[in-house]
Amino acid sequence: MSETIQATQSAATAAAGDPTAYPPPHYETGPPQPYHLVRPSPWPLLGALAGGLLAVGVIVLMHYDSPWLALAGFAAVIAVMVGWWRDVIHESVVEKAHGAIVKIGLRYGMLLFICSEVMFFVAFFWAYFDASLFPKEATGFVWPPEGVQTFDPFHLPFLMTLVLLLSGCTVTWAHHALREGHNHEAARALGITVMLGVFFSCLQVYEYTHATFGFSEGIYPSTFYMATGFHGFHVVIGTIFLAVCWWRTVKGHFTADSHFGFEAAAWYWHFVDVVWLFLFTAVYWWGAGDGVAHH
Repeated sequence: MSETIQATQSAATAAAGDPTAYPPPHYETGPPQPYHLVRPSPWPLLGALAGGLLAVGVIVLMHYDSPWLALAGFAAVIAVMVGWWRDVIHESVVEKAHGAIVKIGLRYGMLLFICSEVMFFVAFFWAYFDASLFPKEATGFVWPPEGVQTFDPFHLPFLMTLVLLLSGCTVTWAHHALREGHNHEAARALGITVMLGVFFSCLQVYEYTHATFGFSEGIYPSTFYMATGFHGFHVVIGTIFLAVCWWRTVKGHFTADSHFGFEAAAWYWHFVDVVWLFLFTAVYWWGAGDGVAHH
C-alpha cells in the first residue's frame, strides 16, 4: 500500500513539472497515443532572440568593423541549437515519444529542408551559367575571363571528389550496419566518414590559399567562391551532424528499427555529395576551359 501511495505521489509531482520526479509510466513504452504533444519549451523564443542578435551583430560588423556582437550572436545560436537538439534526443531516447507517425513528420520535415537547400544552390548555379553561357562585354565575351588562371580539375578537385564519393560509401556502410543491429561496425564506419569530411575541408582550405584570384576580382571569382564556399560550409555542418551521430551510436541511442537521426544525417551527406558532383562537372571541368568566344 505504501509503495502505491509513493508511486502516486511521484506521478503527481512529475505532472506538476518537477524535473527530479520519478519518470511517468510511458517512459518505457512510449506515450499512450501515436502523436507527440510537445511540452512548453523556451527554445523557440530563445532561438528568435539569438537569431536577431546575430543579424544585428552582422550589421554592426559591416558598418563599424566590430565583430564582438556578431560573435556573441553566433555563440547564442550555437547554444540554442545544442540545447534544443539535446531535448529532442531526450524525447526520442528517454521518453520514447517519437512513434511511427511522429517519425513520418520528421522525415517530411527533413525532405522539405533538403529541397530548400537544393533551391539555395540553384541560385548560385543560375548565376554561374548566366555568366558563362552568355559572357558579357565586361569579361571580353569569353569564359573564363581573360587573366583568370583556373584550377586543374584533375588535380586537387579530382582528389576532393574521390574523398567525398568514398565518404558516401562509408556512410552507406554505416546505414546498413545499423539496420542489421551492428552498432560497433556502424560507429567505425561513421568515424571514417567524419575523418573524410574533415580531410575534404582541409583540402578546400589548401585550395583557397593557393588560388590566384580573390573574391572581388570579377564575376568568375565571385561565382566560384560563392558556390564552392557555401558547399564547403555545408560539408562542415554535415561533418558535425555525422560526428553527433557517431557519438549517439557509441552511446547506443540507435537501434535497427529506430535511427532516424542517423538517416537525416545520411540524407544530408548524400545531398552534399551530389551538389559537389555538379560543382566539379560545371565549375571545375566544363567552366575551366581555355575560353570560348561568344561575340
